[in-house]
Formats: sequence, structure tokens, C-alpha cells
Amino acid sequence: MDDSISALDFETCDAARLRRDAAFDGVFFIAVKSTKIYCRPVCRVRSPLRRNVEFYPSAAACEERGFRPCLRCRPETAPFSPAWNGTKSTVARAMKLLEKGALDELTVGALAEKLGVGERHLARLFKKHVGASPTTVAKTIRVQRAKRLLDETDLPMTEIAWRSGFQSLRRFNAVFRETYRRAPSEVRRALPE
Repeated sequence: MDDSISALDFETCDAARLRRDAAFDGVFFIAVKSTKIYCRPVCRVRSPLRRNVEFYPSAAACEERGFRPCLRCRPETAPFSPAWNGTKSTVARAMKLLEKGALDELTVGALAEKLGVGERHLARLFKKHVGASPTTVAKTIRVQRAKRLLDETDLPMTEIAWRSGFQSLRRFNAVFRETYRRAPSEVRRALPE
């Protein structure tokens, strides 16, 4: 288990995973080493072998380690991870700004300056409390926003890219394919009607 989930041990997370305990939904994510997919604790897929799972505090931490989101349990719909909530106001403020698209317009350095900390210190806080860099968190937020728009609207791809915070359709397609291992149009076609 990753050091950044110090409040939860492997046994607790594993027991919650096996029970599909909704109380842990958004508290941690399950990364399956054999499939390179990450899920929510409530996911209804067949439970992977214990030796094949790792636990992380956020979707961004999973993605930073090369895992892709589950198309079944839709990690982008999980309640926001409260694991870091209340521990560092700087991280909480940064996360709110990232949700609003701060890194769509600012650099990480400018975000850190806005929060009154140095860029390296902000990176350390994110590594400790979120398990991923601010850039990875922002990318994950954009991709998750795009996935929700794909699932819930009939908007054209260019509109989804723009509303999700991507600067170009090309970048949107590249990041989406990198994350889901499928083009956005393939995911939309695969959705049940």
C-alpha cells in the first residue's frame, strides 16, 4: 500500500474492497496490477486476487502510476476523496482552484504563488496528501470531466474538449486515449443507450 494513505492500512482497505463497502467510496482507489485498471471500492467486477491489488488515495495517484480508469464503476463519479480533507488548508484551496480549471490558464508556479507557497513546496504537499502532482491532478480532472460529458450529453467532441479545459481537440484526444486506451468516440459508441 502507498505510504500516503497512512490512516488506512492494507488490511482495512482490502476488507472494504471485498465487502464493496460504500463508506470507503472516494476514500481510496483500488489499482489492479494485472490489468493496469483502477476502480472504486464499490465496483461490481469480480474481485481481483489480493496479491494483484494496491491502494491509492486518489484517482490521480493511480493514473500517475500508469493505471487507467475502470469503464464499469466510473471512478470519475466517486465522491471526492476526503483522505486529505482538513489536514492542509493549502491543499484544499489548491484542489478547489484545480476543479475550477486553474491550470487551464496558470502554470504550477503561478498557482503556488497564488496560494502563497513555493512551487516545490506545493509539489511536496500534493505528493504527501494526494499522491500525485498538481499537473496530474489537473489532467485527471479534465479527463474525468470529459468522460462525464461523453456519458451524459450529445455534445460534439470539440465542445467536450473545450468545456473540459483542453486547449485543443488534438490534446484532448491524446490525453483521453492515454488514460482510457480508447478514443473518445470509441467510448461514446460503447455506451449503452
